Parts: sequence; C-alpha cells; structure tokens
Amino acid sequence: MKKSIFLLLIVAVLTFTGGFILGVFYSSNDTQQERSDPQTLQKTKQAPQSAKFPIQKQKPKIEQINPKILMGYVQDFRDPATVDYSNLTHVIFSFAHPAKDGSVLLNGDTALTNLRSMVQKAHQHETKAILAVGGWYHIEGGESYEYFKTAISNSASRTKLTNELMELTEREKLDGIDIDFEHPRSKEDAKNLAAFTKTLSERLHEKDKELSIAVYSKIHSVTGTEIASVVFDPMMFQHVDHVNIMAYDGQWDGEYNAANLSPYPFTENIVNYWTNLFDEHSLSKDKLVLGVPSYAQPENVSIKQMSYAAIVNSNSKNAKLDIVEMNGTTYHYNGIPTIQKKTKLALDHGFGGMMLWESGLDAQGAHSLTGAISDVLEKEDKERGNYTVKSNE
Repeated sequence: MKKSIFLLLIVAVLTFTGGFILGVFYSSNDTQQERSDPQTLQKTKQAPQSAKFPIQKQKPKIEQINPKILMGYVQDFRDPATVDYSNLTHVIFSFAHPAKDGSVLLNGDTALTNLRSMVQKAHQHETKAILAVGGWYHIEGGESYEYFKTAISNSASRTKLTNELMELTEREKLDGIDIDFEHPRSKEDAKNLAAFTKTLSERLHEKDKELSIAVYSKIHSVTGTEIASVVFDPMMFQHVDHVNIMAYDGQWDGEYNAANLSPYPFTENIVNYWTNLFDEHSLSKDKLVLGVPSYAQPENVSIKQMSYAAIVNSNSKNAKLDIVEMNGTTYHYNGIPTIQKKTKLALDHGFGGMMLWESGLDAQGAHSLTGAISDVLEKEDKERGNYTVKSNE
C-alpha cells in the first residue's frame, strides 16, 4: 500500500513538472511570435521600440537623359568615303524622291551604291544611317513639292509610299527615315503630311527604327515675323523622334541678301519661335534639332555657293570669321565661333542637338564645323551626366 502511494506521488510530481516546462516553452514561443508579427504588434501595441516596423520609403525615379545628337545630311552624289562619321550620331542620305503614285525613286545605280557604302561606313562608327525622302528638287525635274503633295494626298498612294520606304529600310539596313516635304502650303497639305507622318511613324517604331522630319524655319530673316505661307499641324510632331529645323537660307527672304543666310540674330528668332511652339503644345523640346549651314553664300547671286571647306582651305584664319572676300566676291557663312554660339543657344533652350547641311561641305581636321559642334555637345553631356534623379514628392 505504501509502495503504491509512493509511486503515485512520483507520477504526480513528474506530470506537474513536465506540464510546467511545456507551458513555459509554449508561452515563450508565443511571445516571440507576437514580437515578430506586425499585425499582432499593431493590435497589442506592446512591442518594444526596437521591434517597430518602419514605413518603406519609395525609391527615387531615375529619368534617363538621351545624349545630344549631331546629324549630318549627305547628298547622293557625294563619295561616302569623304565623310567624317566619327562625330556624327546620325548621317542622312539625301535624297530618295517620291513619285506621284507613291513609289520611291533613287538617282540611278550610283545613288544606290553610295547609299549602301554610307550605311556600311556609318555602322562601322556606330552612327545611325537614315534615308531622307523629298528635298527641294525632284529627280524628274523642277520642285519636289507637287510630287510629294500628290503622293500623300490620298490613302492609296500614301500607303504605297509608306510601304516602299519600309521595304528600303529593311533591305538596306537603315536606321530610319527622314521626311523632307518642302513645304506644306495649306491646311490640306498639313493634314495629309500629318497622316503620312503618323502612319510611317507607327510602322518604323514597330521595327525599332527612327523617324525625323526636316522643317522650314517659319521665321522671316528680315522682319523676324512668322511666315504663314508654310503650314504645319503642330501635333504631328508628337509622332517623330527628331524635328530638324532648317535655320538657314534666309537670304531669299525679300530681296536677295547673302548676309541673311544664317546670322546669329536670325537663329535666335527661330529658336525662340520653336521653343514657344513646343511649349504651347506640350511637346518635348528634346525633339528639336537646330540646323546650321556648312556653305557660304555669295553677295553676287549669279555666282555659285562655296563650301566651308574651300573657304578654310584657302586660309585657315577664315574658320573664325563669318564673312570673307575671295576671287573678287564677298561670301557670308558661319565660322566656328558662331556655330558654337548657336549650339550653346540650342542647348540652353532644351533642344536635343544640332544638324548640318551638309557634311560633304565641311572641312576636315581642326577646323571642322562638325568637330566644333561635337566639342560643345560633349561638354554638355559630361556636365549633365547620364541621368538625373527626380523626387516623387
């Protein structure tokens, strides 16, 4: 009997002790879970200070800034080997010509050969190769206006023109197309150009290709007022990657005056006009590309223009001037100081880069306009860095 009571006491003690130990264990474990469970902490509000969970801050958005671009047009008869691609981000072969039915014409086998050579050399320098369609003169004679106008005036020919340009882009390994319709002269022209631009943009962008458009400066070089005879639909520009402003040829405004080719005040008016236009329509000014000339205009209209290269090659000091007398004729042009001043002007207004008409007329080496522009653009890119950080506030 005593032995049985003794055994019962031992069992009772062991049972009580085990239960106590298990209770302590589970109690401790539950407390630990409560400390690590934010929902429990929020309910009990008994968590120690070190166990609070701070609100996660959003990371700042990083907006990629595209490097500034430098485009150079090259005429179809130009030997592609004479072009310096090293400073160009884009080279634009000029021109393919639209026929009235929407088909695309090139200036014979020589033009096609030069196009292919240009594409190859450009890609070796990691320069994008673009084909321009249009221009002032047409391969079949006269101004290009009537041909281009007719080609984009109805859906059938507009579609054909788009298809043929896309076929050329794929076949010739181009990086895009440049539209150079000189110039839309009515609201109907502007409407048709906008429709063509939108369609071609969609097709090119599907293939990860670019679309640029060359535009008239829209400013009178003498009066500084807007020229209403050239008409654009501003919303068309949302569909293109670059808007190349032809900020030269002011000598033809009013009576011929070679001094109005592209002086700095004329360019200031042009830059202000396009800046305000893009701001008014909430368009990105980064699309804007300021064009400058690499040729000289003679005061005697019966004499041919002269290349900047020829002027500098005759005397290297001419690179710093804007006017020179040669062979009994006075020529007006843009030397390096003016070109770099214009580049800074464009950048200060938020433009995406610069354009040169045309690269085949530029000098080589230390007096190159392309090189002078590139120096300013490179300095700008270095100062800005590759990105900016935007706050989410």
